[in-house]
Amino acid sequence: MKILSVIVPCYNSQSYMEHAILTLLSGGEDVEILLIDDGSADGTLNLAKKYESMHPDIIRVIHQENKGHGGALNTGIEAAAGAYLKVVDSDDWVNVDAYLKILDELKNVVRNNEPLDMLLSNFVYEKQGAKRKKVIHYRHYLDDDGLFMWSDIRGLPVTNYLMMHSIIYRTQLLKKCGLKLPEHTFYVDSLYAFVPLSHVRTIRYMDLNFY
Repeated sequence: MKILSVIVPCYNSQSYMEHAILTLLSGGEDVEILLIDDGSADGTLNLAKKYESMHPDIIRVIHQENKGHGGALNTGIEAAAGAYLKVVDSDDWVNVDAYLKILDELKNVVRNNEPLDMLLSNFVYEKQGAKRKKVIHYRHYLDDDGLFMWSDIRGLPVTNYLMMHSIIYRTQLLKKCGLKLPEHTFYVDSLYAFVPLSHVRTIRYMDLNFY
């Protein structure tokens, strides 16, 4: 069984996509990478298939007509077979050291059959050409020492918001909560982040700059 499924919606962004794939491959065979080719019009599909042929036990390519970001996520969630699920946009990447620590934690969760619904980590705004990076973290508001529940949270200010980038959900929670994202619509990230929250009971926070 795969520990983590990673959905990568792929559009016309080959130059960035390859870097995203390479960082995700560092997770090895504990990870399933789902490259959702959402009707790309350049060589994105060929690049995705090249990596699938090189790593057939890790990478799976799914081609579909263009449905937008929401449609790509819907397809990926339906196909995901890992215990947990992460979304990584094809023009982003993950920090490998943080990635491996999170994978180790998720392996322990699965091995010990712990009831973890959502794992949170930090994310970084690293815009090309920008002199400073902006890190969204939760270290002053969430405890980094095991499972907790909503009643244990001290409250998050508007500057430390939850986003798709900070969330790993239990895959079966996403499949069962009825999440269906709108197609051909911009900015579905907030729907992905917040609609499943009412089904989350147990949370873990790792103070790592992962995404």
